[in-house]
Amino acid sequence: MNKNRKTLLGEVYSFPETVDEYAARVVAGLVVALCAIILTTQNIWVLGFLVYGFWARVFTSPTLSPLGLLATKGIIPALGNPRKTTIGAPKRFAQGIGVIFSTSALVSGILGHWIIAYWLLGILAIFATLEAVFGFCAGCWGFGYLIRWHIIPEKICIQCKN
Repeated sequence: MNKNRKTLLGEVYSFPETVDEYAARVVAGLVVALCAIILTTQNIWVLGFLVYGFWARVFTSPTLSPLGLLATKGIIPALGNPRKTTIGAPKRFAQGIGVIFSTSALVSGILGHWIIAYWLLGILAIFATLEAVFGFCAGCWGFGYLIRWHIIPEKICIQCKN
């Protein structure tokens, strides 16, 4: 593999040290909207789209995430490009929790256990609403405690220990 290709792959499959707080809140609002659609329609394809988005954000931040791209390239610029940076590692951790909940909901839905999928999506929607409306990232909050309790190594995020 040549050096340029390695650099390109490193850029695509990376997560930034800082992320835009407003973009994260917009994505959370879009997640709430998708959860509402899924909860009212049981549309497995929309659920699959939601799952893909979480996986894409964990591995590439907004680079391959449709919701991330909509937020960073469409909605935020339309709002005048407000910026507020925050630490990236806790946001990635929170997206990882979204991966677990959304993927579990997809598997439950595929297996016909929609009541389980409803609960998982409902919980996901509640926490996404907290992020979108109040700027409270529960995954980030938990990440901070995992750093303080030495469950996650401090070197992952020096700023997160405080």
